[in-house]
Amino acid sequence: MRVGFVHGVLNTDNMSILGLTIDYGPYGWLENFDPGWTPNTTDASGRRYRYGAQPQIVHWNLVQLANALVPLVGDPAPLQVEIDLFGREYSAAFRSMMATRLGWGESIGEPDDELIAQLWKVLTSTEVDQVIFYRALADVPTDPQASDDDLLQPLSEAWYQPEEVVGDVRAALLNWLRAWAGRSAGSGIIAQTRRASMNALNPKYVLRNYLAQQVIDAATGGDYTAISAMLEVLRHPYDEQPGKERFALKRPEWARHRVGCSMLSCSS
Repeated sequence: MRVGFVHGVLNTDNMSILGLTIDYGPYGWLENFDPGWTPNTTDASGRRYRYGAQPQIVHWNLVQLANALVPLVGDPAPLQVEIDLFGREYSAAFRSMMATRLGWGESIGEPDDELIAQLWKVLTSTEVDQVIFYRALADVPTDPQASDDDLLQPLSEAWYQPEEVVGDVRAALLNWLRAWAGRSAGSGIIAQTRRASMNALNPKYVLRNYLAQQVIDAATGGDYTAISAMLEVLRHPYDEQPGKERFALKRPEWARHRVGCSMLSCSS
């Protein structure tokens, strides 16, 4: 959930008893922030396995496992305790993770929850490359005297439709950035430490869907060097890697609906 991986078919037989997701079929990476996105064409109508529903689906899978165990253990009460624990544990872990990746250190609870909810609204107000946005956020100044342009400039590469970052969209974004800056400054974490901790959780490089397809196309044509190049970059996803910036570019327009670059079927 942190890096935007979407399994695509997260049903009970694709999750191990350890809670690990397995059997990756039509998986994909969330590029523009869209909680409703699924990489699975056969899931396109109901979007059961969409990005934003993955925690709930894992919870549902655990309930099915518990149901299967009831005849063996007799008393369902201990199983229910564990099922209930999942929701609390996940929520706490998600809150802690978001506080760290946003540069706040320890979460302070409900005020942070509200800021995170506001962020998700901002990220869905226009098409935003979520990988670039979170990475670039570390470079946004927290100085309360920073101008609007100073706040927006580090994020300029994250917009798919920059002409839409105007009016209410721009105002909401700036309001959130100033709230984020105030929360960050109030944490007492020095700028250098905050930036390092944020970059340690917000990768610069992920296996973007169009990059994976380009590698597949090259290998199909007999050129396997692209595989090695991509693999080497992904071994160090949180490093800057000068000269490899092309692997961090947002999805090109030609890849928006191309097969393999957006959605796949289970048989692909």
